[in-house]
Amino acid sequence: MLQIKDLTITHRKDLRIILDKFNMVLNDGDKAVIIGEEGNGKSTLMKWIYNPLMAEEYTECDGELITSGEVLGYLPQELPDVDKDKTVYEYFSEAKLFFDKDPKELSELAKEFRVSTDFYYSDQKMGSLSGGEKVKAQLLRLLMDKPTVLLLDEPSNDIDISTLELLERLIKGWKHIVLFISHDETLIENTANVVIHIEQIMRKTKSRYTIVRDNYKNYIQKRAENFQRQEQLAINDKKEKKRRDEKYARVYNSVEHALSNVSRQAPAVGKNLKDKMHTVKAMGKRFAKEDENMAKMPEKEEAIFFKLGKEDAVMPAGKTVIEYSLDELRTPDDSKVLAKDIFLRVRGPEKICIVGTNGAGKTTLLKKMAKELLARSDIKAQYMPQNYEELLDLDVTPVEFLDDTGDKAVRTRIRTYLGSLKYTADEMDHPIRELSGGQKAKVLLLKMSLSDANVLILDEPTRNFSPLSGPVIRKMIASFPGAVISISHDRKYIEEVCTRTYRLTEKGLE
Repeated sequence: MLQIKDLTITHRKDLRIILDKFNMVLNDGDKAVIIGEEGNGKSTLMKWIYNPLMAEEYTECDGELITSGEVLGYLPQELPDVDKDKTVYEYFSEAKLFFDKDPKELSELAKEFRVSTDFYYSDQKMGSLSGGEKVKAQLLRLLMDKPTVLLLDEPSNDIDISTLELLERLIKGWKHIVLFISHDETLIENTANVVIHIEQIMRKTKSRYTIVRDNYKNYIQKRAENFQRQEQLAINDKKEKKRRDEKYARVYNSVEHALSNVSRQAPAVGKNLKDKMHTVKAMGKRFAKEDENMAKMPEKEEAIFFKLGKEDAVMPAGKTVIEYSLDELRTPDDSKVLAKDIFLRVRGPEKICIVGTNGAGKTTLLKKMAKELLARSDIKAQYMPQNYEELLDLDVTPVEFLDDTGDKAVRTRIRTYLGSLKYTADEMDHPIRELSGGQKAKVLLLKMSLSDANVLILDEPTRNFSPLSGPVIRKMIASFPGAVISISHDRKYIEEVCTRTYRLTEKGLE
């Protein structure tokens, strides 16, 4: 059993309550997903469960955790810096039970994760692995130590579709407790039987959470229906209040007018009118109490929305965006050939997606194409890398990063845009390094939106957006009037956005 009692998490810097009196109980067989918009404290909650000290660096936490002898296994959202310089072998050597495993057990695990048994003993640095290979290595080491509770923070990031399916089977087949965060709607739909929804409402001044024992699709559908029902009740109550108040105002004004005009020679009439006014005022007090029980408009955390691309960013249908040829695609250190005879032609406003196994070289290829496209003068390209830190200055605020003019009016406009993306005033003044992955992604998307780009180069564009924002992001990219060249393993993104999909193999793009 995993139980949390009355947990309150407060951000140290701006004193914002991220989670308020949170209570939860999970038992064997529960596959619980934590959902919510970017910056709502999902990863902070996960860190606190695994090791409260990890969350106390930037938050103040007050609550009780009961694990009842469970063994916790934690997969962080990003590979810790301390592990990046270790070789793969050194990394696995630190697993408590690595040297207790016989070759057969190691081989079976490797086969399940589609890596060679030599992978455990590689002298390659962990930091140089592809995104998917890092996730595989972390999951493999985690499982070696036989945890009973899996705490998985974005396990679906950067892994290829076949590994996503493997992860689905792992979660569905786990006999104990799984608590995970994911932005992959398909993974959530296929695995979760408990939904934990963390929200920041009323302009992020109030925290709210909901725990439902149901699948994700049902939860979202019932939530929408409940909001619609409450909204209609609130509209009906408001209309009824308006009719009642208008009628009450007419009666009140009539009695008040009669009282002001009553003759002193008619004391009996005056007394009757005073009694009537007393009754009318009592009625007003009763109405005021009734109004406290009126249905209110539902408070909900809206999904983000802004438009990508200006009106003049339309890419003519016959325009050749890129005609890219490469005899050999090699690893960044030039030690290995990943693919040969690569050719890609993109015309007009096509939406291209490149898929392939982890380590196939997709990101390396996209970087090469981005370098060529960004240098061109006949198109206007913008690039969103998988690792946001390649473009973001982590020590400046989002406003400072987006504004290079220093003009007060420009900064005010940028703050307005950030506000529409659910940034609080305090978050706009936080260094970018303190923001969540999704908030960093929003900064880069906003930079693209403010530009006059007609070509977007996107490496895993949906990887850090909540499943609630995911549909909005997909719609934005699909409606972008220019060309999009992207990498993704997001099955809904591939289905809803991409007009053509290429698989990168050793033989090139198929």
